[in-house]
Amino acid sequence: MASMSANLFPNTSFFTYDYLPLAATYCRTLDVIGVVDRLVPTSMGLSAGLAVQAMVLDVLSGRSPLYRVEQFWEHQDRQLLLGSNVPAHLFNDTNLGRSLDAIFEAGSSKIVTELGLAAARVFNLDVRAVSYDTTSTNVWGEYRGSDQNPPAEGPRITYGHSKDGHPDQKQFMTELLCVERGVPIFGSTLDGNSSDKSSNNVILSRISSLMARHGLGAGAFVYVADSAMVTLEILSNLGETRFVSRLPENFKVCSQTVGSAVESGEWVHIGKLAELESTRIAATYKAHETAVELEGTTYRAVVIHSDAHDRRKQKSIDNELAKSLKKITSLAEDMQGRYFCEKDAQSAVQTMSRMETSLHTLKASFREIVVNKRGRPPKQGPRATETKYDLIWEVLTRDDRLQDLRERAGCFILLTNVPSLGEEALDARALLRTYKGQYGIESDFGFLKDPLVVNDLFLKTPSRIDALGMILIIALLVWRLMERQMRLYLANEGTKLPGWDNKPTDRPTTFMVSTVFGGIMVARMKGGESALLSPLSQRQILFLTALGLDERVFLDKSVVCIPDSRGRPND
Repeated sequence: MASMSANLFPNTSFFTYDYLPLAATYCRTLDVIGVVDRLVPTSMGLSAGLAVQAMVLDVLSGRSPLYRVEQFWEHQDRQLLLGSNVPAHLFNDTNLGRSLDAIFEAGSSKIVTELGLAAARVFNLDVRAVSYDTTSTNVWGEYRGSDQNPPAEGPRITYGHSKDGHPDQKQFMTELLCVERGVPIFGSTLDGNSSDKSSNNVILSRISSLMARHGLGAGAFVYVADSAMVTLEILSNLGETRFVSRLPENFKVCSQTVGSAVESGEWVHIGKLAELESTRIAATYKAHETAVELEGTTYRAVVIHSDAHDRRKQKSIDNELAKSLKKITSLAEDMQGRYFCEKDAQSAVQTMSRMETSLHTLKASFREIVVNKRGRPPKQGPRATETKYDLIWEVLTRDDRLQDLRERAGCFILLTNVPSLGEEALDARALLRTYKGQYGIESDFGFLKDPLVVNDLFLKTPSRIDALGMILIIALLVWRLMERQMRLYLANEGTKLPGWDNKPTDRPTTFMVSTVFGGIMVARMKGGESALLSPLSQRQILFLTALGLDERVFLDKSVVCIPDSRGRPND
């Protein structure tokens, strides 16, 4: 977004905008600057709130390195995007570094929590199902402070289980608690060697107080996590907290329960959850409900079968099928030969017919072959012959067992203590939909892992990494709220937006928004009045409406988005 002043109009400034004014409006709606300044009071020339919103918008601009924030803001309309025309030189690395230090001292997770509360309140988020997960982020540098005794303040930047396959690099962990498939309402950075099991334990010890701030008591919300949370220790400490997770395969009862479901053949058809599948053919699901007992406590166990079988498991089955075929073929070939008496041939057929491997059997028989006897043929009369016997065999696939394996491969178990009857009940379909919300977090993690941002020059302390994690989570919150608002609006209105190549879509993304808006020209007079130099396109107007905004976002630094309960902007 470039600023210029024309010689012909000395009392007028001209600006060219992209989509950042829209993101800034969402920041104002959440009161990012106000929340941060209230929680992080400082006497610096640059307030912590301005520093945070400046870095959030910088992240959303396309991830320029944070050590270039000062240069970035030299060319931005700071009055519109930040609410005041603060000098760009205040966004130097020294000031930003000091701001990150102050944020860490005040508690970065407190800020995320407050903004999560604001988002839930203003945008009417459904917080009755919360999904939790963690990810690792690799960093460069030594971070020797983490190896001190005691270690430096902040998350320990150290070696741990890398979820990105880089065990040779140090890392830190990020935890997120999200609602509505990816909107974060809580998050923080963790030590690089933190385990998912310990992280689940800690968050579960805090979640009741956190959700109470959202007006939900114990039993009024469902905690959704991956299989790392299912340990006997964590289950015993759940108390009244309701949960949905995946029963790990290392529990013996898992295989037994899946086997019983497949053997019974009693499934409830769920069908497709198409809204969860945006890039591939939607899977079709069916469910079999039963119960399992773990350490004396009975839980609902819903066996889910998907026709989009797990590729790794299917590959394993294909390998087993090939090994089985090779083995039984070798056994048959060992018996291959010509038999001289019918009784021996019959015995060989019986032996081969009993041969089997895990996935194959043999079908065998023999045939008579009349051959000339060995020796010189007589000068007169027919040549003497004899009858011998050749084995004939065919490999048969044990289709029932193969189908059983493939059926099992498509199964996993949802473990839950959510009741199946009553006011707060969730049936199998609702449980699956709730659990699928976990994938929203996984798509969030790519947003938080940009190495250029994480490894900036002035971030070489664990405490600043912690504060930076908060910046990224706030940027993610704004990104997800914009996407959610558009989709909710389209669903309520029963309409679509012109997406990629102008094809109608009811699943617009914030990245799509970032490409729709560009080259918006605005003139601002000395008295403060602003005007668009050319009208917005119809496509841009449609996107603004879906976002709960209008053209004032490019003209007025005080405009906010206030969606109603149906996802439409209030008049």
